[in-house]
Amino acid sequence: MSVERASRRVLGIDPGLTITGYGCIEGRADAPRLVEAGVFRLVRGSAVRGPIPQRLAELDRDFRELLDRLRPDVIAIESLFAHYKHPATAILMGHARGVLMLAAHQTGATLVELKPNMVKNALVGHGHAGKRQVQTAVRDVFGLAEAPKPPDMADALAIALCAAHRLDLDA
Repeated sequence: MSVERASRRVLGIDPGLTITGYGCIEGRADAPRLVEAGVFRLVRGSAVRGPIPQRLAELDRDFRELLDRLRPDVIAIESLFAHYKHPATAILMGHARGVLMLAAHQTGATLVELKPNMVKNALVGHGHAGKRQVQTAVRDVFGLAEAPKPPDMADALAIALCAAHRLDLDA
């Protein structure tokens, strides 16, 4: 798909089975415009997390509605990673990523996978930046009055910014 660089729309996704962050930007990486950002909180209205199939179905429905509304040219998603203290988290995140990647692929948009350390390094200057540092950097890039909350939303915007920067370099 050939898209003018100035009008390219990039959707960043921070996948999860409890909260999935998203952030959509438009334009070049050196002058991005925030289109929309938010989170999907799965199994709404329930104090107890629902079963995995229920959460995956809800994520699929919500994400497809978002894709229909925003119509991104590029969808960037965080790569799978595992923290040694929480290895099961990678398995759960893999379920969410599968649902998200399938829906993204079916739109025909360009799909980009980015490692968390690469995103943090591109935005903050080092790959082991903390959540607050990412939130502050995203706030500064977009000139927001306060840092995006929850951190999943800021992470998704950071993913979109990193993807836009990479695409600008490749163009």
